[in-house]
Amino acid sequence: MTEDELLLREAETIVTAIGRMFPGLCEVVLHDLRNPEHAIRAIENNLSGRSVGDPATELGVARIQDPHCPNIIQNYAGTFPDGRPTKSTSIGIRNSKGDYVGAVCLNLDVSLFATVARSLHNLVRTDEQEQSFTESLRARTTGELRAMVEDYAAGRGHTPRSLDSAEKKKLIRLLRDEGFLDVKNAVRTLTDILGISRATVYNYVK
Repeated sequence: MTEDELLLREAETIVTAIGRMFPGLCEVVLHDLRNPEHAIRAIENNLSGRSVGDPATELGVARIQDPHCPNIIQNYAGTFPDGRPTKSTSIGIRNSKGDYVGAVCLNLDVSLFATVARSLHNLVRTDEQEQSFTESLRARTTGELRAMVEDYAAGRGHTPRSLDSAEKKKLIRLLRDEGFLDVKNAVRTLTDILGISRATVYNYVK
């Protein structure tokens, strides 16, 4: 067995162990950078919908092209195909010649933690006895849209995707009334975060 193959075989064992330690939360992928067109050699706790034999990501290609690419790129933000936010770390694997032959990538689904954090915030929040109200005339943003959806779900003990259809309808009509549906790419953002189709969004608005 060659050195490169031995390194990848041992890395595959690590990928399996880490993935099974965090079921439903952390996707762990082993990329074989010797074969970028079919780089994914192993994937544990699949959250992205990719398969063994799929091509390398942009970061994998960057490692192949640049031997000075850092061994560890840690805690960078990303998203799964359905829009869920991720916190990711990529660890390069070099052989004795210093060439990258593989990479182990960890993609943590932080959407659930965001909902829990908002729930805790709502739990400890206190109301001021006197409040002054201000009106902002600036345009809404997709970030504010996503935050409002997560707040709405957290206030009902759910993640956005676990809301039932009646609650999703109420939420979308609330967003319409608050002007959030005028935000650029609002409908696409809602389909991603709520797990519903564009047609359903438009139907709920009626």
